[in-house]
Amino acid sequence: MMLTLGLFVFMLQTLPYQSLNRTADYRWPSNARVGQRPAAQFLGLDDETITLSGVLLPEITGGRWSLLTLQLMAEQGRAWPLIEGSGTIYGMFVIESISENHSDFFADGSPRRTEFTLNLKRVDESLSAIFGDLRQQAGELYDKAGAMAGQAAGAMGGFLS
Repeated sequence: MMLTLGLFVFMLQTLPYQSLNRTADYRWPSNARVGQRPAAQFLGLDDETITLSGVLLPEITGGRWSLLTLQLMAEQGRAWPLIEGSGTIYGMFVIESISENHSDFFADGSPRRTEFTLNLKRVDESLSAIFGDLRQQAGELYDKAGAMAGQAAGAMGGFLS
């Protein structure tokens, strides 16, 4: 597995990409000042985009159905979690565009080679906004586990008596 977008898995049999380009922008507006350089102020994060591009060779890799699946996902207008095979969580992304270039055709007109580009745009605030306060969640899980252990011990005590 190379990457997942929602439940779609990028791998050799589906849509293997040959390049992943990630761009993260930051907002630094400036104001002109007399006799000095403009003053710049950091206002925070701006757009983050990921572009996946590659070549499909249906005899070896995935084909038309993989691209159709992504087109259907894009038409739903939903954000999907983007997670790398190494475990890196990029965030929630929408599909902004899909482009295809078909060439080298079989006798029936289907392409032997399809070059594709998939443009994704991040739409969540931050990873902490997605997952919330992990310390709070861990504490709640610990408390629930303790309560369940107490209930299990009480139930076992009833059987042993």
